[in-house]
This record gives sequence, C-alpha cells and structure tokens, in this order.
Amino acid sequence: MHPAFSVIFLTTLIGAGQGLFLALYTGQVYNTFGVVGDAAPLNLYLTGTLIVLVLMGLGLFASFFHLGRPERAWRAATKWKTSWLAREVIVLPAFSGMAFIWGALHHFGIDPVLTTTGAVEIRLTLVVGLLAGLLSLLLYLCTGMVYAAIRFIQEWASPLTIINYTLLGLASGFTLAATLGGYFNSSLTNAYAGWALVFTLAGFVMRMFSLRRNANLKRKSTLSTAIGVRHPNIRQISQGAMGGSFNTREFFHHKSPQFVQAVKVFFLIAAFIAPVTLVVIGWSNQMLALLAVAVLVQYVGLLAERWFFFAQANHPQNLYYQAT
Repeated sequence: MHPAFSVIFLTTLIGAGQGLFLALYTGQVYNTFGVVGDAAPLNLYLTGTLIVLVLMGLGLFASFFHLGRPERAWRAATKWKTSWLAREVIVLPAFSGMAFIWGALHHFGIDPVLTTTGAVEIRLTLVVGLLAGLLSLLLYLCTGMVYAAIRFIQEWASPLTIINYTLLGLASGFTLAATLGGYFNSSLTNAYAGWALVFTLAGFVMRMFSLRRNANLKRKSTLSTAIGVRHPNIRQISQGAMGGSFNTREFFHHKSPQFVQAVKVFFLIAAFIAPVTLVVIGWSNQMLALLAVAVLVQYVGLLAERWFFFAQANHPQNLYYQAT
C-alpha cells in the first residue's frame, strides 16, 4: 500500500497522546492507593493534559489531509454501526473531551470525595480519569480494527495489529511521561520509566511476531482470482493502460525492496533498541536530557514503523497492476 503521511502522523500522535494520559492517570491511581508515597505535582497533571490535547489535536489536524472533501468529514461518524473508522471518529473527540475535563478539574481544584473505601477516598477526578482511560483503550481498539478488519489485506488482518498499535502507543506515552516526571522532580518518574521499558520491550517482541507472521503468509489471492479468469496458465504482458492510474499510485509504495528493508532495520533500532538504551541510562543516572532524546528518537522510529506497516501491506489488486 501507499503510506499516507497524514495517517502515519494521525496514528502515531494520538497513540502517544493516549499513552501519556494513561500514564498520568496511572500516577493518580498510585498516589490514591499509596503505591507511591509523595503526591504528584499538580503541574505534572496540568502540563501532561495540555500535551495530550495538543497531540490529539495535531493528529486530528493531520487526518484532514487524507480527506478528499474535508467539509464532509462529519459524515464519517454516521456509519458507526458497521464502520470501525466511524467509531474511531466518535471515540477520539470523546476521549479528548474527557481528558480535558480531567485536567480542568485538577486545575480548578474541583475534586470532591464521592465515596470512601476503607482508608481510600474515591474522588471525582479518579472517576473521570477512569472514564477517559477506558475511552483511550477503546480508541486503540478502534484505530487498530480500522486495518485489522480488512480481511483481504492479510498483513493487517490479525489481532497483532491491535496489540501493536496499543503497545507502541503506550510505550511512547510512558516514555514521554517519564521525561515530564523527571522535569517536575516527581516520585512517579521511576514508575513511568519502568513501564516505558516494559511496554517498549513488549512492543518489540510483538512486532517481531508480526514481522515473522507476515513473512510466512500463504497468499489467498492469485493472478487468476485477481482478474476473474479461471485458467491454470495465465501470463500477463500488459496492465491495460499506457500510463499510471489511481490503482498504481495508491496501492503501492513504489520503493525498492532494499529501501523497505532499510526502513525495517531503522525502525527496529529507533523505536525499540535506542529508546530502551537511552531510558535505562537516563533513568539510572537521572539525566533528563537522555530521557527527552529517547522521546524524540522513539517517535521518529514509530513514524518509520508506521510507514513500514502500510508499505508492507500487499493489496490483491497489485497482482494485476504491478506485474508490469
């Protein structure tokens, strides 16, 4: 498939935003139940929420460049009963709205106690954060299913697509949270850095599983099924057109196998190996600059990973249009 940079930026930006919010809420849960002794600085929640909203807004803005008629974008939500894309369109602003409310409640100090469980006070922000967190996880599901539900693109049609979208979003979000925690001298920094390593390593393992799976796929489509001709011996000598077409532009990346292989090696290093190394060194030596570099390097690696995700997908129509 032809990787559209608008979708690449959309999925990586909102994935990091979702992961960052889940990290912030995890910190609040840790504080509430005494997992971490010191309460998180209020500025960590406020700045983190602002970054979450900026990432979600930038992702949404990038998606408009993928639309032929942006003024009709609202119609995408009307097919929510059958379309995962429509569900994503609905859940994305719903999550952003709940994240905004969570941050606003912290900012204005509106946090009454709703109930008490033992010695633990369940406050309003904890409940609102839970709802936003569930919407965040649902958004990961919707985004992954947009591609996993396309059964005829075998590289995507797997639960691994959803798992990888979730793990990579969590990895980038928690790495960013570790940097913010270090900046605000929060006691949550250790927890954030630890979870960043866990999610990055888990993402690496699952991405390797998906690469292995895709390399060993048994194709269901043949040249015979591609053109609808039932004959045991078919040889293509022309695509039926003198020049390029929508099919040749939008369903193939037009890069050499060597280039695609180089992108794969790069994203495995930049999205997984380098961030783990930088986080371990930065975390153990309290070097905030290395944590910040880890965020940037990992995001560039995720851009390459998402490019490869789309480029590796082989649409059945390519059996016909790319034979020449």
